[in-house]
Amino acid sequence: MHGALTEGAQTVRVLRGVCLSCAVLLCAYLAYAFTHHLDPVSTIVVCFLLVVFLAVFTYLMLSSDPLRSQYTERSLSIASDMLEDIRDGLTREGAMAVCRRLLSETRAMTVAVTDTESVLACAGDLADDFPPGSMIHTPATHYAIEHGLAQSFTRGIYRSPATGEEREIPAGIVAPLRVRDTSIGALKFYFRSPRDVDRTQYALAAGYAELISTQLAIHELERQEELVARAELRALQAQINPHFLFNTLNTMAALTRTDPARARELLREFASFYRSTLETSGSLIPVEREIAQTKRYLLFEKARFGDDRIVDTFEIDPGAREAQVPAFVIQPLVENSVRHAMRMEGALHVRVSVHATADDAIDIEVTDDGVGMDEATASRLFARALGPMAADQSQGGGAGIAMHNIHERIKRFYGPGSSAKAVSVPGSGTTIALHLDLRGSIFS
Repeated sequence: MHGALTEGAQTVRVLRGVCLSCAVLLCAYLAYAFTHHLDPVSTIVVCFLLVVFLAVFTYLMLSSDPLRSQYTERSLSIASDMLEDIRDGLTREGAMAVCRRLLSETRAMTVAVTDTESVLACAGDLADDFPPGSMIHTPATHYAIEHGLAQSFTRGIYRSPATGEEREIPAGIVAPLRVRDTSIGALKFYFRSPRDVDRTQYALAAGYAELISTQLAIHELERQEELVARAELRALQAQINPHFLFNTLNTMAALTRTDPARARELLREFASFYRSTLETSGSLIPVEREIAQTKRYLLFEKARFGDDRIVDTFEIDPGAREAQVPAFVIQPLVENSVRHAMRMEGALHVRVSVHATADDAIDIEVTDDGVGMDEATASRLFARALGPMAADQSQGGGAGIAMHNIHERIKRFYGPGSSAKAVSVPGSGTTIALHLDLRGSIFS
């Protein structure tokens, strides 16, 4: 599918170039004809041809957006599927699923995934020469893993493990898979001809490798056993859970057809959101950075539900903007409001306020005017033993893991002088209040 779209895009570019070149030549001829008073019949014919070429060029320029939209939508769909393939890490089964999925999405004749020493999976024409468990052969793969840089090559020589004969790979692209600035493997694309390797194929290889690396970084975080890492991981999972990822990708895919400019903006913001999620998990960040991440989250939800369905207000005390707080302490509260407080109709108003107090503390409040919850549910919201709730329950249902995670981190990081509480009225809304005692912080 990707191959067909790529070929179509290249054909359109070539035709545009031909039409523009012909139009320039015809303009030059007309200038010469008017200067030297050539036969008027030939001049009229040239004018007609010029109009035709310009019309074709204009049509090709206008028709490129639908093709670009199809290309973007397909890329997002493949990315979403790949995340599911490697949710358990870089296993041989997951690697093989990725190879088979990407084989039909590029011009490559073979796609392979390796760890730092051997092949994990290989699909395509050369699959028999690179079985799982075989050692890495190509120097470009060793270089990409060692230096963490994507590499393209031509005429790669390797020795077939089946026959012992030397064989040649006409061209290839190797992109490293990296977790925490360390290469853990490579994603490789082998091509039948050097002509098949262009900027589009290189961008696809690098992009898919970065996406896989991101998911592998998340998997690595999931393996941490230390208490703080586990608590922060739950917050991380709340940010990029499969439902949120799927809904955001679907929203962007739909906008490529109706509002390409906004789709491009959302793609850029999604990349920033995802990068910030990985960079800040397990660290302290300024309040204003956490607010920026929260606003990005709301940008995606407004695109999904409609700009008029979520009305947000931020009141940030200038004295609190640089205060250091754990990552994912505000955004999950806002996500809880959007996921559980929104009514079937009408706008949900969400207000976020952050203030520095005179006793060296930070007060954070997230208030909504949504469906609310009863007093019993509100009192259990931050409880350690919050059990499962029915899917049709009001705002408290399904929010326990994220809320308990926040409460656990506040107590651990800021001591007994800190607190988290929820006040809610059914049908009127909910206020979540956090009090962070900076003097009792383990970071002070």
